[in-house]
Amino acid sequence: MSARDVVITGIGLVSCLGEGAEVHWKAFETPSLPPPIDSERFAPYTVHALPEIDWTLQIPKKGDQRQMELWQRLGVYAAGLALDDAGLKSNETLCTTMDMIVAAGSGERDKEVDENILEATLTRNDAEALINEKLTNDLRPTLFLAQLSNLLAGNISIVHKITGSSRTFMGEEGAGVSALQTAVARLASGQSTHTLVGGAFQTEHPDKLLAYELGGYLHRGPWQPLWDRHAAGGGVITGSGGAFLVLETREQAQARGARIYAVVDKVASSLSSRADGKLARDIAALVEALGAEPGRLIISGASGAPRPTLAEQQALAAHALRGFSGLTGHLKEAQLPFAVALAALSLSNGRAPGAISDTETSYDGTPDVVLATAIGHHRGEGAALLRKA
Repeated sequence: MSARDVVITGIGLVSCLGEGAEVHWKAFETPSLPPPIDSERFAPYTVHALPEIDWTLQIPKKGDQRQMELWQRLGVYAAGLALDDAGLKSNETLCTTMDMIVAAGSGERDKEVDENILEATLTRNDAEALINEKLTNDLRPTLFLAQLSNLLAGNISIVHKITGSSRTFMGEEGAGVSALQTAVARLASGQSTHTLVGGAFQTEHPDKLLAYELGGYLHRGPWQPLWDRHAAGGGVITGSGGAFLVLETREQAQARGARIYAVVDKVASSLSSRADGKLARDIAALVEALGAEPGRLIISGASGAPRPTLAEQQALAAHALRGFSGLTGHLKEAQLPFAVALAALSLSNGRAPGAISDTETSYDGTPDVVLATAIGHHRGEGAALLRKA
């Protein structure tokens, strides 16, 4: 035990299952299948849509809400839940000195403008002139500004008064890995004492699904448990949600009497080749480097994308896997923060989440170490090792 141990003192989660750490733990402890899904709006694709949310609970000003896209509101809301959970929302001194590291994608595209451009290309051959014309007349500067990735951090700062240093990582699951890895490294080295870290993703917009489908990643047809989709060719089922964590040094957390969920011991990342066979070996090496012995509980951020999901299943067959996106959908940038949150809840509650399918082996012990993974649906891999506080 060290004063610079990195500990989790606040968890903020939002997904199709609801909001808050306690709600999510209950949903994962005894899974109810099938989970909340919407198979009609984007047929033949299924999504895990958000429930009704009273945004004013964490974003009181209507004006603030209006100028945010949905993915930003999700992130700000989840960040507020984490701050509340850590008991920091009303602590002005700690909020104004808190660092923030965010994993974010780009904003939502203007669907009507995209459709107009595509329709115009059917009758015009002057592509360069067409693009210049549309950029000049159809795209508003304010719309472009609303799509900037670092505006999520900006809005968190405005709404929750988090005014320490700020960093934003952009790009699929790897962004969440880099955000967490950077936060843990800064705390462990003494460069920071408390940090808000996490990400958000919303899938209920055509361009978000299009990005997956262009790569051939999406699952078509009815919902199936994560590990059981291989028989039908596999595929990603996406979801809307957000996950934020309050990380502190043990010294600071104990000094203010904070509840500690778990210790984040190590975070590792890699950028493996997706060639046949190599990814499974690299995942196994990643987990081995963290010191996870066989038989450990692993909260997996597997996406459902056929090759990487199968590779993870093969590489970690000696462990007890729990694929959380089977209940929430794939949350892209928020994958690893969400997996780490569930791992911390498992440690603090002294038991594993319930199995979501027959493929997931039972785990009857009291976990003292839990691994969280995020194997990118397209690229990038990461894992975090957590232990009991």
